[in-house]
Amino acid sequence: MGESRRGPLKSAVPSNIVSPVRRCSRTACGRSAVATLTYVYADSTAVLGPLATYAEPHCYDLCAEHSERLTAPRGWEVVRLTDGSAPARPSGDDLEALANAVREAARPPERPGGPGGNGPRGADRAEVGRRGHLRVLRSPDS
Repeated sequence: MGESRRGPLKSAVPSNIVSPVRRCSRTACGRSAVATLTYVYADSTAVLGPLATYAEPHCYDLCAEHSERLTAPRGWEVVRLTDGSAPARPSGDDLEALANAVREAARPPERPGGPGGNGPRGADRAEVGRRGHLRVLRSPDS
């Protein structure tokens, strides 16, 4: 009686049109969302945090550009939550430590017995095999 001419599957949106990637909620912005904005009206606070697991009706997903430029209404506070699992940007100390490790690895090995190299070739005895720039070393215990 009240049955439609089209079946329930034909009235649904085809799956090849719906994208699994969540998009920015800002008008005319098609970039991928990276953060979720929630308003706490009781505290006059806008909370911007990592992208929520599920899209909620009262939350707004924002791309990186719009989340960085976010401003709140006058009298409101913006709270930006950081994602603890996201990798931190390397600091100057991290980059210096990496450069020192590369320099140390590039330094030629010292030969026991002084600069003439006339001493015993203990370093060669510890080396078991070599393939290109890789070496297999024997454990000092064996």
